[in-house]
Amino acid sequence: MQASTGYNLSDLLAPQDWSFPVPIAYGPGRLSEIGSRCRELGIANPLVVTDRGSRGLPFLADLRRHLSEASLKSGLFSEISPNPRDDEVGAGRGAFRTGGHDAVIAIGGGSAMDGGKSICLTANNDLDLWAFEYELPAPVIGPEQPFPKLITIPTTAGTGAETESTAMVTHVDKCMKFCVWHPELKPSLAVLDPALTVGLPPTLTAWTGIDAMTHAIEAYTVPGFHPLCDGLALEALSLVAEWLPLAVREPDNMAARGGMLVGSCLAGVAFLKGLGMVHAISHMVGAEYDTQHGLTNAIVLPVVLRFNLPGMELKVQRMAQAMRLDDPTAEGITAAVVRLLDDLEIPKTLSEIGVPLDCAERIAHKALQDSAAGTNPRQATLDQVRTLIETAILRAR
Repeated sequence: MQASTGYNLSDLLAPQDWSFPVPIAYGPGRLSEIGSRCRELGIANPLVVTDRGSRGLPFLADLRRHLSEASLKSGLFSEISPNPRDDEVGAGRGAFRTGGHDAVIAIGGGSAMDGGKSICLTANNDLDLWAFEYELPAPVIGPEQPFPKLITIPTTAGTGAETESTAMVTHVDKCMKFCVWHPELKPSLAVLDPALTVGLPPTLTAWTGIDAMTHAIEAYTVPGFHPLCDGLALEALSLVAEWLPLAVREPDNMAARGGMLVGSCLAGVAFLKGLGMVHAISHMVGAEYDTQHGLTNAIVLPVVLRFNLPGMELKVQRMAQAMRLDDPTAEGITAAVVRLLDDLEIPKTLSEIGVPLDCAERIAHKALQDSAAGTNPRQATLDQVRTLIETAILRAR
């Protein structure tokens, strides 16, 4: 049987090994290989990093059992919030050093990925985390202070954080989110095992899935010539549009889970090109109100689409084609997204998830300082961003 994206269903159920952009082991059951993979990489004592909400879940016990069966030591650091904080990263660095670890395995959703990568950035040096802020020149890392080996294992299909070193972290003192990274830190292996996402509740499947769709749309609409990212963004959009509704309706459907995990990964690579105003707003809302990132993106998305898409006819047509829509217009795409959000029972306003109207001015100021605002396809004034936020709070759709 062939899906409308052109893949045979057997392709989504069979193991695959890809080397672009980093080594990727894809397929149901690939977590079981983690012990041998660590040995191949010369890893003897990894620190497993996850978020607080995941520390009691079966995949974590399975991971550590596979490591133990390979006669590998491991430690666990699970003090990562849904929106990772700089003080938590500092505690993780302490755990890495105290345990004599030589690698980080980040497993879980986007918060676990971001926490694990941030710990890697600081584990073997004495630099402050914010020396790695994305807008600053990358620190020089000497050969005597190499980054630890990093393995990423996503258990949600949304963040796409498994192939790069970029991480979003909350600066506690400033109550703002910033991106940290270093070009020399790359995952040594990403394990994409759709079986790990099967237990995800329908709500989280929906929220993280719309996060992946938002990555694809925003990456594709970022100005500039980057055909590699554009191609990945369109393919990601096609996969998410096809498989997300089915993954929510049929949570045990392994092909749907696989299609979503691949779509999420491709979208994560694509947004190396940049993101847009959905993320600029969502980052700062999350930093202040600790909202779930994918859910926040989902609520804000139609508001920003109505602002961004008019005048982008060619890109709109190609996105509509990827989504298999009959109406290849800005209105057609926005309407299709709204229908999907309604079907997935996404809240219609930010106020429903605890965001008050009186924060709009403050969040607008912060959003304009986010790197994603700089790559939004339509530059916005403070008044325009405040209006977008107010609309999202009162009636996003």
